[in-house]
Amino acid sequence: MGLGILAMLVCFPGSLRAADPYEINVITSLTGQSALGGKQVSDSLRVIETRVNQAGGIAGRPIKFAIADDQTNPQIAVSLMNALIAKNAPVILGPQITATCNAVFPLVQDGPVMWCFSPGFHPPKDSFGFSSNASTAALLQTTVRYFHALGLTKLALIATTDATGQDGERTLDAALTAREVQGTTIVAREHFNVTDISVAAQMAHLKASGAQALIAWATLTPLGTVLRGANEAGLDLPIATTNANASAAQLKGYASFIPKTLLIAAMFNQVPDQVPNGPIKRKVDQFYDDYKAVLGFAPEGSANLAWDSTYIVLEAIKRIGPGATARQIRAYIEGLHGWIGINGVYDFRDGSQRGLSDKDVLMTRWDPAKNGFVGVSKAGGLP
Repeated sequence: MGLGILAMLVCFPGSLRAADPYEINVITSLTGQSALGGKQVSDSLRVIETRVNQAGGIAGRPIKFAIADDQTNPQIAVSLMNALIAKNAPVILGPQITATCNAVFPLVQDGPVMWCFSPGFHPPKDSFGFSSNASTAALLQTTVRYFHALGLTKLALIATTDATGQDGERTLDAALTAREVQGTTIVAREHFNVTDISVAAQMAHLKASGAQALIAWATLTPLGTVLRGANEAGLDLPIATTNANASAAQLKGYASFIPKTLLIAAMFNQVPDQVPNGPIKRKVDQFYDDYKAVLGFAPEGSANLAWDSTYIVLEAIKRIGPGATARQIRAYIEGLHGWIGINGVYDFRDGSQRGLSDKDVLMTRWDPAKNGFVGVSKAGGLP
């Protein structure tokens, strides 16, 4: 009998071997300025990989996320993308920030599908590019709508000079043209480099402007620079920022200088206790349960950027089959509507390449006592 089994192994070497993993390529930032966000993204992928493989993988094959670090550097991201295109990868998850996504997007005009993890990336209709969460346009529309409803119509802006800050400033200007927020204006604008360690001069100008609220469009460490500068200048205003900063680990480190009112236009999953019972609530609860089961801690910050997008891509591959092409995956995603995730109800038929809008956004306030966020508006931003 032993010789018979040996003969089978020689003739059919793969017959008793586990199926080869289905590899999905990822570009994210595990080092550099955006390393914290990259860690949160990779944590989400680790949870998803574990859960999907526990459920049987894809067509009986385990999935494996092959994660490459772009070091928060657009040039490195371009090099990594070129290498993956040469491998004929049908889909790439990432990159993570606006600058790296903008840098690699020209390379995927004919595929592969690229799902950027930054809301500041705005792919055109019917392209191979997709973007996570509601766009920065929806985030800033919600923010301006909230301030306008409270009678805070004199706004100030401080933004970084990188792609993220430039996108935020352009998008804010567009948000202010809406008739519903007529009378709301920017009374002062300031800018700084992501490597600056002080914004004292900018804060002096903002304090003298008569602004009633400040929009700080800066992510991670640069936001800390802004908040410290505001505190040192005695700038006692509500401050709103991008949801890239919705991280308890990050904001706890700012405890000594965080403003009394720090606001973030966020997705439903970031206030799980306030999501009404229903299908979105069930998805959010599963999100938190899966994190606890696999990693032993709760998701935060950029974790949600990778969650729904990855599950949508996996669903496409499962429905089409492991041989799915970039065009087939794109067509499947663009036809989705009524798809329920932790960030809301997706509908890609509008050509947004993200499936979400301001109806999926609400204003939240950082609560240091809770070490988390509390919702302070309805969906869309009205108090």
